[in-house]
Amino acid sequence: MSTSGPRVVAIDHVQLAMPPGPEAEAMAVAFYHGLLGLPRVAKPRELAARGGCWFGGDGARVHLGVEDDFRPARKAHPALVVDDIDALCGILDRSGRPTRRAEDVPGTPQWYVDDPFGNRIELVPAPGATGS
Repeated sequence: MSTSGPRVVAIDHVQLAMPPGPEAEAMAVAFYHGLLGLPRVAKPRELAARGGCWFGGDGARVHLGVEDDFRPARKAHPALVVDDIDALCGILDRSGRPTRRAEDVPGTPQWYVDDPFGNRIELVPAPGATGS
């Protein structure tokens, strides 16, 4: 495989689906902003009419788009890097969003949590961070 030429260098954002309605939007804000700490970002005016909401900042951006026939992503998922995995998992667990620890790749701990819509989210510790 050649290393010259164009190559992918980063992921700009990950899009997940959510059901329609203001209640779903409030649930998304409570989870992605309130619990995960991702700032809410205004959608461009041209896209705002479609519904959904965007979150993120440097290094992690998640877009939630409305699907009328919504089905949660139970296998496909983003993996978010977390600087204090134990603290975040504690917050999630206490808020009624239980985390599940796994080590699918030996020596690489990860945790899973479901967003309010049933989409699977993976949480991984930042390089050099510890996690139990």
